[in-house]
Amino acid sequence: MNHSKAYVYLITLAATLGGLLFGYDTAVISGAEKSLQAYLIEPQGFNSFIHGITVSSALLGCIVGGAISGFISGSIGRKRALILAGVLFFLSALGSGVPEFLFFTKGEPTVGLLLAFNFYRLIGGIGVGLASAVCPVYIGEVSPPEIRGRLVSFNQFAIIFGMLVVYFVNWGIAKGQSLEWINSIGWRRMFLSEAIPAATFTLLMFFVPKTPRYLALTGHDEEAIRILTKINGKERAQVIFTHIKDSVEHSSAKLFSYGKIVILVGILLSVFQQFVGINVALYYAPRIFESMGAAKDASMLQTIIMGFVNVSFTVLAILTVDRWGRKPLLITGSIGMAVGMLAISGLAFFNVIGISTLVFIILYTASFMMSWGPICWVLISEIYPNKIRSQAVAIAVAAQWIANFLISSTYPAMMEFSGGMTYLFYGVMSLLSAFFVWKMVPETKGMTLEDMEHLWKKD
Repeated sequence: MNHSKAYVYLITLAATLGGLLFGYDTAVISGAEKSLQAYLIEPQGFNSFIHGITVSSALLGCIVGGAISGFISGSIGRKRALILAGVLFFLSALGSGVPEFLFFTKGEPTVGLLLAFNFYRLIGGIGVGLASAVCPVYIGEVSPPEIRGRLVSFNQFAIIFGMLVVYFVNWGIAKGQSLEWINSIGWRRMFLSEAIPAATFTLLMFFVPKTPRYLALTGHDEEAIRILTKINGKERAQVIFTHIKDSVEHSSAKLFSYGKIVILVGILLSVFQQFVGINVALYYAPRIFESMGAAKDASMLQTIIMGFVNVSFTVLAILTVDRWGRKPLLITGSIGMAVGMLAISGLAFFNVIGISTLVFIILYTASFMMSWGPICWVLISEIYPNKIRSQAVAIAVAAQWIANFLISSTYPAMMEFSGGMTYLFYGVMSLLSAFFVWKMVPETKGMTLEDMEHLWKKD
């Protein structure tokens, strides 16, 4: 059993590099967004709306990547879908760092150059969308049920760790440099740095197995049994394989075979994960801290501190998700987020900026990282029956990225209107998320993926 656990942990480690790239790619913009504003947007007279779209342009790709993930992972498999995501990450890193490549003159901001930059970010976004959907599914499909929550939560840890790494990278690139250098060269190096983990991930994915459930779905039974045996032992592998084949052979492939509620629950999990406002705190972190009075270097450093908090509380979720269950963690996190955001809203209304704001931002992000950050992905990867998992996860992930784009791209304009109202909205969404989990989300702790068919089966 120790050998099989070591094997599945190694597989998970390789797959979670996709999560690390997810975090790296989405957070790298936090250190570069002000430079992009100075280099590409302000010289051409564009407004805050265009700035918000540019910061969030990768999210449009994420929507596409999430939407096509079901088709891609269902047709070429989870493993090959992740290899494709890695290639897209790599191309995006190079293109975003040098958007002038072949077609434009360096140092001359034009509308065409802005479009080229957004195109490269869009490519990376498609990779993120693919990885965000396929990584949890891949890990969930190779994991024994008793540790599945923990292993899928590792993916969220990798996402947050990727964000922390890029905060360090951005800070290291900007530290001690002039604003002019950062605005002309520094932001490029921030994007180019992603090429290294992207290449590493792509190469590693060639050495992991295909998931046994995908192999069973495509008729490769012997290979599925071999991998199940390596992970679970011979006797247990046969039992699991029998359940997999039963669920595959006796389930309809139609999306609503198990009713509309299971699809709606996945969509709402995704939407609430974004409508609570977490990615505003992640994408615009240095700007938020600068608005609180921190200097440029100090704001980057405070972002790193927040990154450590995020990692620490994600570890808490990993350690507790298979013991405490999914619902208690989600509801607790929702309450903590609501307290943090409503307090920040009150401080903003009274124009109070200082250490108290930082404390409530940390309370808010810590509450998210111990709950909605990892647990949402755990549930999305496991609540769907085998036959509809690829399709249903694609819909849920596409909904998540649409919600992410709406929240992130509207933040600058919302803040111009009213900071207090903006944070009040996120606080209300946090309260509503707790009610939603209490009323609609089932507890799946300790259940096998095949049990989900009975959980949702229509009478």
